[in-house]
Formats: sequence, structure tokens, C-alpha cells
Amino acid sequence: MKTFCFHTSRRDWNMPQQLSDLLQSRVEGDLMFDQFSRGRYATDASLYQIMPLGVLCPKSEDDIAAAIDIAREQRVPILPRGGGTSQCGQTVNEALVLDNTQYFNDILELDVENQRCVVRPGIVLDVLNRALKPHGLWFPVDVSTASRATIGGMAGNNSCGGKSLRYGMMRDNVLSIDAFMADGSHHHFGLNGPPPSPAYKALKDDMQSLGRREAAEIEARFPKVMRRVGGYNIDALTPDNAPLNLAQLLVGSEGTLAYSTAVELKLWPILSQKVLGVCHFATFHQAMDAAQHLVKLQPQGVELVDATMISLARDIQMFQPTIAEVVTGSPEALLLVEFAEEDVTRHPAKLKELEEMMGDLGFSWTGTGRNWGGVTKVTDAALQGRIAELRSSGLNIMMSMKDDGKPVSFVEDCAVELPDLAAYTAGLTEIFDRHGTKGTWYAHASVGCLHVRPVLNLKLDKDVKTMRQIAEECFDLVARYKGSHSGEHGDGLVRSEFHEKMFGARMVANFAEVKQRFDPEGLFNPGKIVNAPKMDDRRLFRYGPDYNAPEIKTALDWSDWTGSGGGFQGAIEMCNNNGACRKLKGGVMCPSYRVTRKEQDLTRGRANTLRLAITGQLGPDALTSDEMAETMKLCVSCKGCKRECPTGVDMARMKIEVMSARAKKHGISLHDRLVGYLPRYAPMASRLSVLANLRNSVPGLARLTEGLTGFTRTRALPIWSANAFRDSEVAQQDRPEAVIFADCFNRYFEPENLRATVNVMAAAHVPVAVATQPRGERPLCCGRTFLSVGLVEEAKVEAQRLIKALLPYAQQGLPIIGLEPSCLLTLRDEIPALLPGADTALLARQARMLEEYIADQEDNPDFDLPLSSPAPKVLLHGHCHQKAMGIMSSIEKTLARLPDTEIETVETSCCGMAGSFGYGVDTHEVSRKMAEADLAPAVRRAEASTLIVADGTSCRHQVSDIAGRKPIHVARLLEMALKTGEEAT
Repeated sequence: MKTFCFHTSRRDWNMPQQLSDLLQSRVEGDLMFDQFSRGRYATDASLYQIMPLGVLCPKSEDDIAAAIDIAREQRVPILPRGGGTSQCGQTVNEALVLDNTQYFNDILELDVENQRCVVRPGIVLDVLNRALKPHGLWFPVDVSTASRATIGGMAGNNSCGGKSLRYGMMRDNVLSIDAFMADGSHHHFGLNGPPPSPAYKALKDDMQSLGRREAAEIEARFPKVMRRVGGYNIDALTPDNAPLNLAQLLVGSEGTLAYSTAVELKLWPILSQKVLGVCHFATFHQAMDAAQHLVKLQPQGVELVDATMISLARDIQMFQPTIAEVVTGSPEALLLVEFAEEDVTRHPAKLKELEEMMGDLGFSWTGTGRNWGGVTKVTDAALQGRIAELRSSGLNIMMSMKDDGKPVSFVEDCAVELPDLAAYTAGLTEIFDRHGTKGTWYAHASVGCLHVRPVLNLKLDKDVKTMRQIAEECFDLVARYKGSHSGEHGDGLVRSEFHEKMFGARMVANFAEVKQRFDPEGLFNPGKIVNAPKMDDRRLFRYGPDYNAPEIKTALDWSDWTGSGGGFQGAIEMCNNNGACRKLKGGVMCPSYRVTRKEQDLTRGRANTLRLAITGQLGPDALTSDEMAETMKLCVSCKGCKRECPTGVDMARMKIEVMSARAKKHGISLHDRLVGYLPRYAPMASRLSVLANLRNSVPGLARLTEGLTGFTRTRALPIWSANAFRDSEVAQQDRPEAVIFADCFNRYFEPENLRATVNVMAAAHVPVAVATQPRGERPLCCGRTFLSVGLVEEAKVEAQRLIKALLPYAQQGLPIIGLEPSCLLTLRDEIPALLPGADTALLARQARMLEEYIADQEDNPDFDLPLSSPAPKVLLHGHCHQKAMGIMSSIEKTLARLPDTEIETVETSCCGMAGSFGYGVDTHEVSRKMAEADLAPAVRRAEASTLIVADGTSCRHQVSDIAGRKPIHVARLLEMALKTGEEAT
């Protein structure tokens, strides 16, 4: 068989440009051949990194056909790619990458009556299921990466999900596939469809012949476990599986046989209600042994969570409440047993059966030692959802370790029969112990497939050697139990090498025969399943033998991590490429990607670019380059990733480092000066507000100044108040109980919010002080605007002034109350990173949004805030930083004090204004699109009597500009409720 060179440093380095030139005239889709873009496609969620030759985002089948033709003529491999979340290296190669996710992602046909649909391969599973839900249907292969996994990628991988016990795997749910062959011909692979061509008939005959010839060998060598995704599905070719559906052969082929253009799926009715039993075990071994018994109750899934995952989840803010509510004591393992009966009245009985079985197995809450354990019943759908999110984030939670040693995926989803599960896991633990490491465990106990990752540092050659030894011994152990070495995540680079050990030489020759028949030139994703390289070839690693990050001087504190830049390198490397940031609904992360759908505008894409830059893989001065600035441009510093990325990648903080380095090297623009230095000129602008506001009122002035200032003419800028808030408006108290931090935005633009806060606190009989600057100095500022443009030293000056003013209050234990989330929460986040130490740590603990402070008084009998209803309904939009810091519940709790008032929180990502982002000449259009995703439509749907509430200054301006409503701050809402109360009295 002719094959393309899988990995070489000797390829013609002019090839990317030649390939780009040829494609330019033939395709309509986006082409990316620059080094930065290629770097973003060089990794997936595996341990590997291979620089592609270029990237095409096809818009049509014609684009794909042209790419295949050109690639074949130029002897360039083709690599189809979806979400790029493969854990075995399936989606990296020295090839032309075709990213299906941006455009090639439609639903082509939906047949509700017959419960089937046809989709493009680039559609994301969650997107598909949202479209199916109104019809009472869903596609049930519910992989943990459902928010970014594409149907094409799932088919290529033969994905499984947590409910395969009931619904089966992808091969059980894919009815047909339309695909291009390597010769450019296009065929329908399935039982029904258009009349087949002679070429297709010949192919089918050859595959049937292979199946008949090798039926006995397949019966002898293929594992009998349900979870077997290794090699090609040639068991589908045997006479026992007639009639032959060649789509089953394409499923699990990892893009090595054909290029899918449409996938027909079997759909299932949604079972609307379910119940969950969280089974606790004193030892891991007992949990593994119990799985074979619990499945007899016919649950739709049994998922494992081990003690390591519980411990790590307790350190991740977004999962802490879930752990606290669900986990009793200190179990070594949990089994999440889920029932979803068509007759929901049977659910209580199923949970009772589960409790009885746990009792029969010897476990009780009153037991001691190995007999301790029991079942926590979970019937609340919201809590079930949070538990599912925790479990589906298992990989990322495991990867949240901040040391260089990380759980590594290479033996992680082997599968054995359930009666062997306890013995197998014990044997694997012995292997890990022998090599001086430990494993982390989670996943699908119901089908004998556990995700286990030994902790290794793959930057060290000795740990790479250890990885190899563990792999050899683990696969020997799997073979002993007649299990599968690849139970869910496929073969890729990490497991293809071991097919001969698992299947035997004859079966590997059969795999090669299939590849030769479908793709004789080796065009499609070479080096996977057949003709694979060594899994421990470090030239293919993300951390290769020459991987090194020279020491760099950073502006912020990164000491929680390891590596150069005081830990900056380690913080960047926390990104494991699993792609949680690619979700399109729910939470905040990542608003720019939700608009552009480009890898560049994604937390993962930015993190990869940073890692490649600081390790010299993108050329000299990459960190301060224009390409890096472009990579960061659409990051709105929402901090959604800080909370929602389970490995804690904080791109907002990283952007400050990039902006700082660039500002030092290149200086800053007038636009950035106007943004950054706003606190310095704000007092004068307020005093001269008539002049300062002329830009909005004089016709043509916005157009004339656009080029100079960088502010788009399409938007009015915030209005300077002529009546700015003065600290002297609040009489200084001898013994205040709280101190107000008056930020620049509320002081100079909307001082009525600060005055409302004073009135609310007075109504609650809480004496307050206002933090003030020394006489003769400018008012206090948090430094936020300087940080946003990279002027870190200026920000430090402001932070030091603020610390000096606030520290005496904090030392007295007084809460520091603020109104603007981006300013007040700087005390909790950026300032401790700018000026780490005991003083800033104390200030961070004392900093409170107004609503947080009021919510904290829930059990304080002396706190009395008389309120009545200001409106029948309030529509609440949370600022991104409030969501990132996990304080939205405090706002909702405070607003719950309003009687006879319905409170609805808009489920939305960033509003899109993001400080000055929405006013930028080259960013305002993206800003508007962010708002139109969820927020603006929700506001437009609101009744005229509904009050729109948002704490963020920029949020209020965005809603006003785009949706035509005037939102108010929570402080003003509470003040309105006070006035209404007085009138009622």
C-alpha cells in the first residue's frame, strides 16, 4: 500500500503556501495557513502535537470535493476535524485539516414520525438535541463532551456515553453515512438509499468476502465486551451481521477510510423524568465489586466518581455546593445509579430496590469500616443536572492538578466484563504502585469501562519511559481478562500500535486490507489504526524533547503554578484542550467564540497560542506580535473561563500579561489612553460635562473623531454627569458598620446609584462611611481601566492608593461595599495578583457587592430593610464577573426580599459591551452579536411593566443601546421599593 509520510521534518516547507494558493481559487470556505492558526490546530485533548499544513473550514460539499482532489494531486493527507476533543490523538496530523464545525453543521432532514434525522458532521450534539427537544426526541449517545462533540467526530470515534447500557453506542445508532472516497467519488453507505454505483457494489462485495473469510478469526479474537472500539468494526462484515451495512464500518474508523458529508441517525423518545441514587462506599474495591450487582436493577447508567475526583471538585468553586449537598462523609468511591422509567411512578420503587440491594451487599449508614455506606436519593431535576455536570467534567476536574504531573490518557478506557472489574482495577492499581504513581478513576462502571489516568510528568524522559511500561503491562492485564484495550475513546496515536498485541497479527493484516481497499494512497488521516508510529515517540508530543519556556518577567503573581514567568507557563499549560469553552449555550464561557465560531476566539485557542508563543514555537517576539494581539482582541475578559473551565484557565488574567508585554514593547494607542486614563481625567470631564458630551450631540462629530479616538461613530458614549457624587455627601460616622467604595463609573456617570445605596443603608439603619483619598488627591480608583490596556504599573499605583484608604476599615472587620462588579471584584481578583500579601488578602475577604452584604444579613435580627413591590416583575441580568465569582445567588436572595415581585434571571453569556469593547471601531459589531444571542431578545420580550436590572455599567448601556430599555442598578431598585414602602405606610 502506498502511504503518505506520517511524520517528518523533511517535508517541503513551501507546501503550506503552495497548498493555500491552489485551494484559494477552488473553495469558498475559510483558509488558514499562517503559523499561529496552524498552531491552534496542532493539538487535541491528547498528549500529542503535530503541526498541520493548513486549515480549511469548508462551506459545502463542493469545498470538500475540491480539497480532496487537490490533496490527492499534491500527495497531501486530509484530516477531518470536529470539536478537536480526541484523547488519543485522532485529530492531529501533518495534513490539511478540514474543520467542519464552523459552517458544515446543518440539520438536513428531520423525520419525527420515523424517529430519524440526517445531519452534517459538524453539528454539535447539544445543538442537535436542543433542536430535537420540542419534538420529544433526542439522540442518546450522551458523551460527556456533548456541548462541543460533533456527530461526525462521534461517528468517527464510535462514541458511547453514559447511557450505552440502554441505548448502545454510535454504531448502534447510525443508520447511514454519505461520504467521499479518496478517489473523489461520493457514495451512500447504508441499507436504504439511491441505487448503488458499480464501484460501491464492488467495494461491498470485497468487504463481504473479507467477512466470510475471517468470520472464525473475528469470533475468536474480538473481545465480547460491549465497549470495544479498537480497530475497524470488521465484525459487522461477517455473515452473522447480514444484511451488511457499510456505515457500521465507517463508524469508528477515525476518518481513515472516507470523508463523511451526511450522517443519518436513529432518534429516541425523551424520558422526561429520572431519579438518581448516589451510592457511597468505604473502599474503591467494594464499589467495583458492587457494580455487577447494581446493574441487575436495570438502571440506564452506573457512573463512578472516586475520592480523588471528590477532593479536587471540593476545590473548584462551581462544584463545591454540589459536593456538599450530595456527598456524605468521606467515601472512597461513589456510584451514581440512574433510573429513567417510562412509567415514572416506578421511580420510588427503583430507589427502594437500590437501597435494599446496598443493604443486602452489607452496607449501611450506621455500619463501620468496610460496612459503612448507603444511598443518597436525588429526585430534584436541578440537582441531578449539577451532578451530571460534575460527572461530565470528570476529565477536566482530574486535570486541575497544578503541578507538572498530570493524569495522562493512554490506558484510560480499557473495558472488561463486570465480574472481572474489581480484580482488574486491583491489578491495575498494583501496576501503578510498582511504577511509583497513582491513578485517578471515574466513568462507566455499568459497562466495565473506567477512565483511569496515572499521574505522570511527560516533560521528563523517565516518565515517558514509565508510561510505556505501564501501557505494556496494562494491555497484558486486559488481554488476560479477554477485555478491550480501547473501550470508548478510540485508537489514534496512543493505542493503534498495540493492535497486534490485542487482536493478533492476522487481524491487524485484515485492518490493513480494509484501509488499502478504501484508501489505497493513504490520503485520509494516515498513521491511525494501521501503520501507526510508536505511541511514545516524543517528536509527536505536545511536550517534545526540545520543549522549553525561557524565563520571562511577568506583571502578575502566578506562584500557584509552576514553570517560567513565576508560574505563568504552568497556568497556561492547565489547558488540556478538552474544549469545555466551545459550548454554545449555558454559562458565560466563551462569548467571543459563540459569535465567531473560530478556534482563535476561544479560551483553548488562546491558551494554545500563548503556550506555543512562550516556548518559541511561533517565532521570536510572538508574545508581543500583532498576531498575538489579534488572538486576544475579542477576549472580553469576562472571566467565564476562570469559573467554568474546570482546570481554571483564567484568560482574563493572561490577557493582562499579554497587553502589558505589548504596551512595554510598542506603547499604546490614543484609544487605549482614553480608556486607561479615564480615572485621571474624569474629574475634569465631569466639571466640563457640557463640552465632554458634545461628541454625542453635535451632528457629525462622532464620525469626525472615529479615526482619531477609535470609538465607533455608531454608538453614543456614556454621558458624563454634571453632578458627580462627592464623598462629602455622606456624613462621616464615628463608628461606621460598613464602608462604601465609590468607583469611577458610578461616581462620574451614574451618581444616582451611589446616592441610592446611601439611602438604602440608611433605611436599614446601617451607619456607613465612604472611603476617601487624602486631601488634595484625585478620588480613589481600583485600576481596572489601566489593566484593560496593559498599563500594569499605573494600575499598581491606583491599587496601592485604594489599599491604603480601605485597609483601616478592613482591619476593623468592616465590609467594603461596592456597586460596579468589575471594580469591586478587582479587590478579590486582580489586586491580590498585582500586590500579593496579607493586606490584599484581607481586603479580598472583606469586599462585598451591595447585594452580597444584604444577603449576608439574612440571620441578623438587627438588620431591617422595609420593602414593598416596586414592580410586578424584575428581569435580572448578571454581570460576567458576578457570575465568575459565584455571587449571583446573593443577588437573587436579596431580590427575593421584594414582596409580590417575580424575579427572573436571564440565562445569558456576556452582554457584549465589556467596558470599552462595545465602543471599539473594530469590535462593536461582535459586541452587538453577543447581546443578540440571548440578552437582547429576552429584554425585548419583557412586558413594559417589567423592570430591567443590571449591576454592570456597561451592561446597562448595552441593553439601552440595543434593546431600547433603560435598566437600573439593584441599588436603585431597592431605593424604589423603599419609596413605595413609605408611600404605602
